[in-house]
Amino acid sequence: MAHLLWIAPLAILVLAAIVWAAIAIRESAGGQRFLEQFPGETEPALAAPVGLPAWLGWQHFLNALFLLLIVRTGWQMRSGQRPPAYWTRTNAGRFRTKNAPRRISLTLWLHLGVDALWVINGVVFYVLLFATGQWLRIVPTSWDVVPNALSAALQYVSLDWPVENGWVNYNSLQLLAYFMTVFVAAPLAMLTGIRMSPLWPRDAARLSRIYPLGIARAVHFPVMLYFVLFVIAHVTLVLATGALRNLNHMYAGRDDEGWLGFGIFAVSLVVMIAAWLFARPLLLRPIAGLGGKVTR
Repeated sequence: MAHLLWIAPLAILVLAAIVWAAIAIRESAGGQRFLEQFPGETEPALAAPVGLPAWLGWQHFLNALFLLLIVRTGWQMRSGQRPPAYWTRTNAGRFRTKNAPRRISLTLWLHLGVDALWVINGVVFYVLLFATGQWLRIVPTSWDVVPNALSAALQYVSLDWPVENGWVNYNSLQLLAYFMTVFVAAPLAMLTGIRMSPLWPRDAARLSRIYPLGIARAVHFPVMLYFVLFVIAHVTLVLATGALRNLNHMYAGRDDEGWLGFGIFAVSLVVMIAAWLFARPLLLRPIAGLGGKVTR
C-alpha cells in the first residue's frame, strides 16, 4: 500500500488545478458574459408544481436503503469474494417450472431480492411522479438547459456556488442529473440486471442473441459506478448548500430551516446502518430458507 501514497497528494494537486482554472474562467470577460447570459437555471414549466410532497420523503429513504444493499452485494460478487452459502429455490407446487432450479450464492439471492423491492418501489415512484406532476420538475423542456448546466457546473467548481432554491426550481445541472438518474440510469440498471440474472430464460436462444449477455455486463457495472458517484455528489451538495433546509425539503416536505428533516434523516441513517449489519449470512440463512434450501 505504501507505493500508492503518492495518489492522495496528486489528487489534491489536480483538484486544486481544476478549481484554479474554473476561477480563472469565471473571472475572465468571456466567463462573465457567459454567466450573465446563462445564470445556471431555466424557467420551470408553467404547470410545474411548487414544493415537494410527503411521498418523496419516504421514496428518498427507500431508494437510499435499497441502493446501499444493491451496491454492496453487487460489489461483493464483482470482487470475487467466496460465497458464504448457496441457495436453491424450492421448485414445487404451482410455481414448478420445466427447468431445474439453479443454485445461486446467498449474496446473489440477497441482491436479487433487494432488486425486486427496488423495482417495485420504482414503479410506485413513476406512478406518483406522473400523477402529481412532479415529473415536470426533472424533465428538460428547452435546449437552454445544456449551457445553463455548464454554467452551474462552473459555479460549483469555482467554489462560488449558485443560489439554491430547490423548493421552487432545480438548477439546470441538478435537473439533468435527476433526469439521467430517473429516466436513463434506473431503467438501464433494471434491464441489464434482468439479462444477467437467473430469471433470464435459458431456452430463449433467439432473444439471447438479440440481447447478448456481454452487452448487459458491459453496461451494468458503469451504471453502478454512476449511482455511486451520483450519491456522493448528491449527499455532499445537500449537506454543503444549506443542510437543514435541504433535508426538510427531502424528508419533511416543508420549506424552512427547522430540525425535523434532519431528525428523519438521522433515523433513516440508523435504519440503513442496521440493514448493513443485518445483511450477514448468519441472519440471512433462516430467511432464505423460507423459500429454498441453503447449503454451504
